[in-house]
Amino acid sequence: MSQQFDVIVIGGGPGGYIAAIRAAQLGFKVACIDEWKNDKGGPAPGGTCTNVGCIPSKALLQSSEHYEHAAHHFADHGIGLSNLSIDVAKMLSRKDTVVKQNNDGILYLFKKNKVSFFHGRGSFVKAAEGGYEIKVSGAKEEVLTGKHIIVATGSNPRALPGVAFDEKTILSNDGALRIPSVPRKLGVIGSGVIGLEMGSVWRRLGAEVTVLEALPTFLGAVDEQIAKEAKKAFDKQGLKIELGVKIGEVKTGKKGVSIAYTNAKGEAQALEVDKLIVSIGRVPNTLGLHPEAVGLKLDERGAIVVDDDCKTNLPNVWAVGDVVRGPMLAHKAEEEGVAVAERIAGQHGHVNFNTIPWVIYTSPEIAWVGQTEQQLKAAGRAYKAGTFPFMANGRARALGDTTGMVKFLADAKTDEILGVHIVGPFASELIAEAVVAMEFKASAEDIARICHAHPSLSEATKEAALAVDKRTLNF
Repeated sequence: MSQQFDVIVIGGGPGGYIAAIRAAQLGFKVACIDEWKNDKGGPAPGGTCTNVGCIPSKALLQSSEHYEHAAHHFADHGIGLSNLSIDVAKMLSRKDTVVKQNNDGILYLFKKNKVSFFHGRGSFVKAAEGGYEIKVSGAKEEVLTGKHIIVATGSNPRALPGVAFDEKTILSNDGALRIPSVPRKLGVIGSGVIGLEMGSVWRRLGAEVTVLEALPTFLGAVDEQIAKEAKKAFDKQGLKIELGVKIGEVKTGKKGVSIAYTNAKGEAQALEVDKLIVSIGRVPNTLGLHPEAVGLKLDERGAIVVDDDCKTNLPNVWAVGDVVRGPMLAHKAEEEGVAVAERIAGQHGHVNFNTIPWVIYTSPEIAWVGQTEQQLKAAGRAYKAGTFPFMANGRARALGDTTGMVKFLADAKTDEILGVHIVGPFASELIAEAVVAMEFKASAEDIARICHAHPSLSEATKEAALAVDKRTLNF
């Protein structure tokens, strides 16, 4: 007889493990199934984010930024170094340790919250009395029955047509995190979050990096003024970014990879690199889920079809995160996971898509929430804008990092904050104030009248809010 659960979560990434914990907190008997393995074959919950995404990439970004500072900026502080070197193997080992700490932390949280963890791949078997039968395919096969099923199976990297990932020369985000030595030349196809972050890591360590982007504009989803400022910084750093290209044949050989492409002018070009990172988006992951066994509906992209509450076409079957519509962001998945657990309990879980922050962890960091100036113009909405540069911020000067600005967009009549966009130091942390403000429908003046600590980077946020009313105090 199969084990019975109130809630079974398929997938232990940010959406899945958080949904399982919240459901357990609400008094349900919960199981979470996840198949990620560590290098010893043991369980490694946390999904793409923890294992080959957000967490390891931030570890490498931090390591490479230390190296960059030591090589190019320590002298400004009167710190002299000789024989600077990088031990890539040790850097990767530290990254792996950080990942394992997060894996172990999730397993601890499952135990603490009495969530039953099953290591293997979860798939639908059939609708059954009391809910749905779910098979766990792992070291041993088990069948569970759950009244409610939450699918949180995430996404996979999209490959170039006809160019499969081998994770040695043609790399997804996974292989990009495991390059054993600094490549002399590195190619990146796609100038999105993954492409820019991974390109930045290896560029700082000495690789000659070329990013090829099909779109004619850089970071089209980002406010144009902010994107231009970021592009200027990346150009200065030596990150070569070509826009408006059309990728042709990609060939691998003993010496590396050759990419044929046409540039924005229509001229034929060729790029020879040692390694190629392909970061052209991600696709919903339903491999092995067997949705057809129960009639679970997918859309033309392969995503699970859900309504605004993350309900699928089947009773008591829910789906969250990358495997459904909306931005493929770990924190979006977490919020949906919590909301679904609360809806199952009869509460009113809520996710506000308008206040989900976005971050690109390059240097300078780029972060934003709400609408861009281009979106407001396209919608015909009357707005006011205010900007403040970090070069006029005392803490940024002391840090030695004055690149970028904070930008506020507010309604022309009501002064309600409609969007906040930041490029500069610690943008990923500064954006939280804007998210809180927008969630509480604050006006730009509200932020302008709040006391901010001096000297702090957050003063740039206050000054940008003051700039909406054309009354900055320090610029």
